[in-house]
Amino acid sequence: MIMCFGSFLKAQTQPVPWTEAQVVAPDILAAKIVKKQTQNILIFSVGPSAVVKGSVDMGMANDPQNLEKLKDYVRKLDKNKEIIVYCGCCPYDRCPNIRPAFNALVEMGFKNVKILDIPKNVKTNWIDHDYPTND
Repeated sequence: MIMCFGSFLKAQTQPVPWTEAQVVAPDILAAKIVKKQTQNILIFSVGPSAVVKGSVDMGMANDPQNLEKLKDYVRKLDKNKEIIVYCGCCPYDRCPNIRPAFNALVEMGFKNVKILDIPKNVKTNWIDHDYPTND
């Protein structure tokens, strides 16, 4: 796992900027992927790798260059587009990558930004459940 220890400590002390309604359970997203109901959803990996099937790898969002890459990718999209971000390097409430991505998207005016509920890590909460992955 590559990240700055200082960023990790800072992330641990910040309150979460999302509401419970903005957190998507892995089984719900996995079911949508299996049923091919994600045409109107953009899924971004803002961590070390894009594991979730159909997700776009933006790189670790605590790196300003990767955060800018995410902003450039979404800049011209409809602000009502459903966007789900995830990392999976660690529990999302302590993750140094989720907050910068989530906050940037909200600050850009996106109204339907959500995070994938990864209470432990992407292996435990996605891969070990045999949810769909990128090949």
